Amino acid sequence: MWTFTSDPEEFAEVAEPFLLGDPVGNTVPLTVLAELRAGRPAKDAFFAWWSAGGRVCGAAFRTPPAPVALTRMPAEAVAPLVEALNGDLPRVVGPVEVTSEVVELLGEPSRVVSERLYRLGALAVPSVPGRGRLAGPGDFPLMVSWYQAFGDEVGLGEAHDVAERVAQRVAGRELFVWEAGGAPVSLAGLGHAAGGVCRVGPVYTPPSCRRKGYGAAVTAYASGVGLAERCDQVVLFTDLDNPTSNAVYRSIGYVPVSDHAHLAYDGSRRPPAAG
Repeated sequence: MWTFTSDPEEFAEVAEPFLLGDPVGNTVPLTVLAELRAGRPAKDAFFAWWSAGGRVCGAAFRTPPAPVALTRMPAEAVAPLVEALNGDLPRVVGPVEVTSEVVELLGEPSRVVSERLYRLGALAVPSVPGRGRLAGPGDFPLMVSWYQAFGDEVGLGEAHDVAERVAQRVAGRELFVWEAGGAPVSLAGLGHAAGGVCRVGPVYTPPSCRRKGYGAAVTAYASGVGLAERCDQVVLFTDLDNPTSNAVYRSIGYVPVSDHAHLAYDGSRRPPAAG
């Protein structure tokens, strides 16, 4: 059965042990919990866990404007969740074996972004001219511009205040740049550890600076900082429709873990009536 709450601490008390059983696979919910504990607002959020046989074996949550996020869960848990939400899942993200159950219930989405979760194995630092460094207040206008450009390119973006989000990440020492010729040429974000895992993202290189190895360089630099100073493991998500980025991350030591999907529906959808 599903249990819902708007209190992230109530959710954490019950579901966090389940999430920590797979800190790599559950990097998203664990990171969200860490950010909420650090003071990130969660207006109109919900958190839920699926219990069977006296134990938690699945979770779901939404912190608007982010999509409904699903963890691994038994297939039989998906229909009761969709019913409990009255089919109101305009955007959903989660492991493919779970999102495929959503598609069975709600029909084909208007858009699907196929993603792959990678974990860093042995870091291979590429030989690229320049240096990596932490982004500072002086980089703020450029970081806002690049963050916005990244969102525009990727699509399925969250309707948050980009400047506010960048300000939070700069203040939290979460954004890194690669400099070449004395100027920033690429960006990588690195979240703080949650369950011993840091997640890289976004990674963005402006079009004029691409195909020079800067994205690989800044990702490797941020990943190295994570392992040296913040966490035991580093992960990232990629768009499977972008073979270049997938090849780049593999080249610096990232190995595939699992496949995920981001579904977008045009407006709220209701599950078909039983018949």
